[in-house]
Amino acid sequence: MQQDFHRIKRLPPYVFAEVNAMKARARADGLDIIDLGMGNPDSPTPEHIVEKMIEAVRNPRTHRYSTSRGIPGLRRAIAGYYERRFNVPIDPERETIVTLGSKEGLANLANAITSPGDIILVPNPSYPIHPYGFIMAGAAVRHIPVGPGYDFMRELERAAKHSVPAPLAVVLNYPSNPTAQVVDLDFYAEIVEFCRGRGIYILSDIAYSEIYFDGDPPPSILQIPGARDIAVEFTSLSKTYSMPGWRVGFATGNAKLIAALARIKSYLDYGAFTPIQVAATAALNGPQDCVVQIRDTYRKRRDVLIDGLAQAGWQVPSPPATMFCWAPIPERFASLGSLEFSKLLLAHAKVAVSPGIGFGEYGDDHVRIALVENVHRTRQAVRNIKAFLADSDRMLAQYAAQRPAAE
Repeated sequence: MQQDFHRIKRLPPYVFAEVNAMKARARADGLDIIDLGMGNPDSPTPEHIVEKMIEAVRNPRTHRYSTSRGIPGLRRAIAGYYERRFNVPIDPERETIVTLGSKEGLANLANAITSPGDIILVPNPSYPIHPYGFIMAGAAVRHIPVGPGYDFMRELERAAKHSVPAPLAVVLNYPSNPTAQVVDLDFYAEIVEFCRGRGIYILSDIAYSEIYFDGDPPPSILQIPGARDIAVEFTSLSKTYSMPGWRVGFATGNAKLIAALARIKSYLDYGAFTPIQVAATAALNGPQDCVVQIRDTYRKRRDVLIDGLAQAGWQVPSPPATMFCWAPIPERFASLGSLEFSKLLLAHAKVAVSPGIGFGEYGDDHVRIALVENVHRTRQAVRNIKAFLADSDRMLAQYAAQRPAAE
């Protein structure tokens, strides 16, 4: 019996699946694929964090159910982080909550605050959970185009003006995945003033706030006076401390939104495994030289990749933050779109990247390249791409010849 599930029907086919399937087939055939697609940190979690987890797991009392809001010590550590990093005082009881990563936190908040038909304003391109967390919750998403040629405030004003009903919330993500764009406090101040005057919540994702290379450290929207009246901020330990598989993050800010998230979570989970929370506490409270080392690792990879691609004839902007490069498709291949270009790059250069269309239609003229291979492998990827670009005439002719048969 065929079932039509409403929420599943609202999700489009997973764009990255096609490239992932090609990658899996190539590896099954014994080919060496350099995977610069998924943003999956490859560095080990710092040793003192791992040791604290091992110490905690040896205590059988930590094997019991944890608490959905997060253990008190970790919530105090989060408050301490905001005080040190942003000079923002946080009430650990009312204004922060531990989540199973920022992705889970945002999706659960979407379910907590969204009614069918509510309108959420989301940048495009954006990380998929930003729109689809709300789509799964029954909301209608209005996309705000971002990137060169677009003024975010003007687009936000236009979207809010022409939305019926008025928007419930706007999602922000800086430093941005996938575009690596960063913003300053003046940008946040303008957004807060606009949204406070219209009763629009702000949901800010700062998962990459500690992976920055140029200029000042990325700010928090909670540094803006009055932001806590309407804003909540999500972040994660995944990138900062190279802990992606641990699945621990937090949400901080507006007490009403935190309470709504806490209520939903109380029905859905018992919180992360207590030893993981203990280790996360050690990460936030302990020595931070490991964060500097992780940041330097990504900076070196970025420089090797950007310089190498420039020498190969592919001009890609150097990202000021994140672990991604947002690369415009080379002009010779621009008409193909990001998915077909990604497939060609995988087939002929043996390099996997993420097609920009997977982040929204305004991303289809770019691909996202993740800095997740060591310098040696990154240089190999650059050599492969250089040979691919040098042979572009043959590649395009072969593609054109095969295309009619494929269709």
